[in-house]
Amino acid sequence: MQNSQQKPPLEGVRIISVEQFGAGPWATMMMADMGAEIIKIENPATQGDVARYVPPYTIDQDSVYFQSFNRNKKSITLNLQHKNINEILHPLVETSDAVFNNLRGDLPTKLGLDYATLGKLKPSIVCCSLSAFGRTGTRASEPGYDYLMQGYAGWMSITGEPDAPPTKAGLSLVDLSGGVMAALGLVSSILRARETGIGCDVDVNLFDTALSQLGYVGAWHLTKGYQPQRLPDSSHPSQIPSQVLPTKDGWMVVMCAKEKFYQNLVRIMGAPELIEDKRFKTFPDRLENREALSPILKSLSQKRPTAEWLDLLKGQVPCGPVNTVEEAFADPQVAEDEMILELDHPEFGKVREVASPIKISDASVDHIRGPKLGEHTEQVLSEYLNLSEQKIAQLRKDGAI
Repeated sequence: MQNSQQKPPLEGVRIISVEQFGAGPWATMMMADMGAEIIKIENPATQGDVARYVPPYTIDQDSVYFQSFNRNKKSITLNLQHKNINEILHPLVETSDAVFNNLRGDLPTKLGLDYATLGKLKPSIVCCSLSAFGRTGTRASEPGYDYLMQGYAGWMSITGEPDAPPTKAGLSLVDLSGGVMAALGLVSSILRARETGIGCDVDVNLFDTALSQLGYVGAWHLTKGYQPQRLPDSSHPSQIPSQVLPTKDGWMVVMCAKEKFYQNLVRIMGAPELIEDKRFKTFPDRLENREALSPILKSLSQKRPTAEWLDLLKGQVPCGPVNTVEEAFADPQVAEDEMILELDHPEFGKVREVASPIKISDASVDHIRGPKLGEHTEQVLSEYLNLSEQKIAQLRKDGAI
């Protein structure tokens, strides 16, 4: 049972975020879910975060897409290109731990969102940039998106069936991973800044994130010249069999990452003779004879429905169904892990979202919906900067907010 007396781990951390779309808002939402105060800056001249207008489920200046990236945040409208913007931005920086952005790589310096500028105001400030190609180099001024990075970093060349066109991952994994990397770098730097009083720049980009996730495939290539290829049945490049198998009524996934799992698989499938077959006895043998083994396994796996196989294999072979999204959310573990949030929304009624996978044993956050455009502008300017109603009205009239 959670102890309500404990505060969330990031409570008391304030982050100003110049963000839009997916990767940046995902980073700050992960931190907001752990108690950080996120002040989301949106440009009034462009009607705020473009995510507010992403179909199919949209209403006036809001969407379910936007809600899925922006719970637990505050929204203020600021035009960072206004001539008097530093009268607002700089005092906000002085009350905050960090300034985050996911702008094009050349823009943080131009807009004064880097440590070289803001560190003069507050030496302990941490300035984090999540861009497409980084803040330096020949591509710094280029925009970039998840789909492009999956192409640039080689992901698409190794995804999909061998005779199909290059295929992207089914989700925006570069964006989501880039957000997690940025959040990790930002929180780590805030911890150091609180100890030393000295902040820094944190630079994360989508290209590097995607490239880093080549992981062992990248190490194989760089060390031994390995040339990865698309393999049939979503197969693992070396652990055989670790792949999709057809069943009588659908598909299942098996992962034979140890010799005993392969032995258990063929025994339970009714072909124990395959254990001693010299072609398939070890991982190297099965890798060499993949094309001979796979058809045998497929002919066996099609004899029973998925549910029967999973029941027989459970505890003996790592395995699972190939669920639809609907079936995935119907899995009993979703409820056990409290992975669905239900948030009140004035127009949508109830917005149901996927919860954070991070569980803190003795603290929690009372989740709230993503903010309306500029919903907290007056509150932040009056409470944090002590601006009067008249001053706020003038700023609005001048186009600064």
